[in-house]
Amino acid sequence: MHTHLKEEPLNKDDFTDLALLRFDLIAAISAKDGLPGIIYLAHLMPKGSEKVIEVLPPDNFYEFKLDVDTFIESLEEEMERAITFDQRDMRERVILVSVSARPKYEQEDSIEDLKELARSSNVHVLDSVIQRLNKINPKYLMGEGKLKELVINAMNMGATLLIFDQDLSPSQIKAIAETTELKVIDRTQLILDIFARRAHSKDGKVQVELAQLKYRLPRLTGKGTAMSRLMGGIGGRGPGEMKLEIDRRRVRDRIHILEKELKSLSEARRQRRHKRQQQHIPIVSIIGYTNAGKSTLLNALTKSSVFVEDKVFATLDTASRRLRFPRERDVIVTDTVGFIRNLPKDLMAAFRATLEELEDADLLLHLVDASTPRFEQQIESVEKILEELHLSEKKKLLVFNKIDKLTNEEAQNLAFRYGAAAISALDASTFHPMLSAIEERVFLSLQVHEDKEKLVEAEI
Repeated sequence: MHTHLKEEPLNKDDFTDLALLRFDLIAAISAKDGLPGIIYLAHLMPKGSEKVIEVLPPDNFYEFKLDVDTFIESLEEEMERAITFDQRDMRERVILVSVSARPKYEQEDSIEDLKELARSSNVHVLDSVIQRLNKINPKYLMGEGKLKELVINAMNMGATLLIFDQDLSPSQIKAIAETTELKVIDRTQLILDIFARRAHSKDGKVQVELAQLKYRLPRLTGKGTAMSRLMGGIGGRGPGEMKLEIDRRRVRDRIHILEKELKSLSEARRQRRHKRQQQHIPIVSIIGYTNAGKSTLLNALTKSSVFVEDKVFATLDTASRRLRFPRERDVIVTDTVGFIRNLPKDLMAAFRATLEELEDADLLLHLVDASTPRFEQQIESVEKILEELHLSEKKKLLVFNKIDKLTNEEAQNLAFRYGAAAISALDASTFHPMLSAIEERVFLSLQVHEDKEKLVEAEI
């Protein structure tokens, strides 16, 4: 209960205090000629209500009557009944946040990706918040008013975690966490967490750990080097390195060890690739946006049992299988890690060694989920990553997957429009156009190459 020096209703600051401090009721009494005048009241509403805060009609202070105990008991009963999540569910309850100067449609597309990432990380998404700003707040990323709204919304919904679609600096994470009193992570941390859970092979584990350490190293904070005891000479001796410096040195040492290990694993992969090249077996690499169905297609083509799940980054480890074509001709089909827009740089650098295998591919099979309305943006994202890997000139075949979720006419129009093959990885009877296109692109070019070599030899 507090006073307003003028006859003014409850303001935004009052509502923020009501939510952040979890008051039962907030009241403002206007002062007039040194005496109380009008009383204004508000309280929080149960989750699921149309309004977060209920403002009661103003009343004359002297005529105001309210049985506070009875009112609060009934309100708390309503709030308990309104809890819609199972309290035995131990998953994090999350609100997704996007703050950017980019166009809103780009933010909406990106937040949809973030929802899929959150689902893959097994968290319960409660809500998503998008704010488009001309100028980013260096401390909180978002505007302070919007941050207060976010806190009220989070408390009303029972959220335990905020996931930002943008990379946050250590100071931003700290400032937002202190203001909201919730755990805060960014998109990169979420992707690294998914990769850490899903990596099973030696290569995958080394690459993920390396990416995590490179991400954490600049975020190790402490009192800084100004307090260092590493000076030499009289007056400069002390207890030695500070804990922060020790932590940083250990991280750098571990990064050095992992990079050497990754180099060794990369050499082993290079030798395996060289052996395949000596056998003159063509390589077809399946690439595409994450969750496009690459592992499902590999299993269907080669009768394999690579792990499959309807989640992003379900499989991270590269798998290679042999596929036999008519006339005793074989190809090696490889399944690679899925791509996603704004793939973290540290992760991109760590997985570059794995993606090197694409350099030796005779054909890139670009698989696209035709059932998603964002497939055009996903194609662009994959093309952009290929460009970054200097693979954009590689021979490619575009294949639309999941046509079982479209009409025949829609599937045919897509294939015609993009000069692509249209399949359902769950139905092998749809594979014929794709297999014919693979055979034509791989073996025809191989035959041309062999003919050229024979011609050169004949001339010599």
